[in-house]
Amino acid sequence: MHLKELTLLNFKTYDQADLKLHPKVNCFVGNNGVGKTNLLDAIFYLSMCKSNFNSVDYQNIRHEQDFLVIQGVYSRHDKDENIYCAVKKDAGKTFKRNGKEYGRLADHIGFIPIVIISPADSGLILDGSEERRKYMNGVISQYNHPYLDQVLKYNKLLANRNRLLKEKSYGYASLKELFEVIDDQLDGLAKQIYNERLSFAQELTPIFQHYYQRVSSGSEEVRLDYQSHLTERSLKELLIDSLEKDRMIQYTTKGIHKDDLVLTLNGHPIKKEGSQGQQKTYLIALKLAQFHFIERISGIKPMLLLDDIFDKLDMTRVEQFIRLVSDHTFGQIFITDTNKARLDSILGQIDSGYHLFNVKDGGVELVATK
Repeated sequence: MHLKELTLLNFKTYDQADLKLHPKVNCFVGNNGVGKTNLLDAIFYLSMCKSNFNSVDYQNIRHEQDFLVIQGVYSRHDKDENIYCAVKKDAGKTFKRNGKEYGRLADHIGFIPIVIISPADSGLILDGSEERRKYMNGVISQYNHPYLDQVLKYNKLLANRNRLLKEKSYGYASLKELFEVIDDQLDGLAKQIYNERLSFAQELTPIFQHYYQRVSSGSEEVRLDYQSHLTERSLKELLIDSLEKDRMIQYTTKGIHKDDLVLTLNGHPIKKEGSQGQQKTYLIALKLAQFHFIERISGIKPMLLLDDIFDKLDMTRVEQFIRLVSDHTFGQIFITDTNKARLDSILGQIDSGYHLFNVKDGGVELVATK
């Protein structure tokens, strides 16, 4: 599968752009702030129905415009697929496949699998557990449609339970049956979400460890450990035992909404233990593992988006990485960089062909091809 053509209208910094793309490697070079990342974000948008960097749709519309359009023509299983996205201020978002509008955006997720590696991924290491739950949800939902529905239903029930916990006008006795109904439903959903996340973490870890060693050429020990309240007991039991505490603080303290994916280097949190180069290598290995995990389950090679990832990596790690992604195991790749000399060196190691685009002042020009 690969993206053949990309068209943008009023998307972020772009008034209009039309690109014909190489089936293997596409590179975008230019100074900071000229719109390289926006091109990758448009490609991400067509896969995941949202921006990777700004989830408020109307804020991705170019200044002083009322709408945006992103359109892509893909080759998937040797058949052309036309994906169309439009966002209008005060009118919502429309997604179409081959002219037919989706009834639910969730039905599109996973049709065009994608993996992005960007500086924004540092939040997986530096931020709280919510970022890592979002990561697990984003990966799993690309190959398991029921999972996304389960998470949405769980979150809706959780919000209802939290509202009940804040209810002061009724005593607990009058609300007991309602708590029991909600807790039963939360318990059933939590079991399914927990099992899927546990399976994901267990299967991803050895692939991740393999890629970390390949990229780093080092001897560090890395691990991913899924942490959940449900490891020892069912959610129903946990909710019963924590009810008094929950009523006191007016919030549900136990459940899969508190899960975490613990990231360690040599037995210590990567956040505290790792240098900037090690943290970046860690994230790259995690995303490469994600690529092969999705491919193994879906049977489709995801598109790989590499946004300014070579900064803070020494040339040995850069060369190791390029050797990894330029072989036949990876599909279509998109790369952004500010350093043309570095990009030229990278392209010199790629035998499969490429397009090199120069990005400047909201415009994109094809300057080299192979």
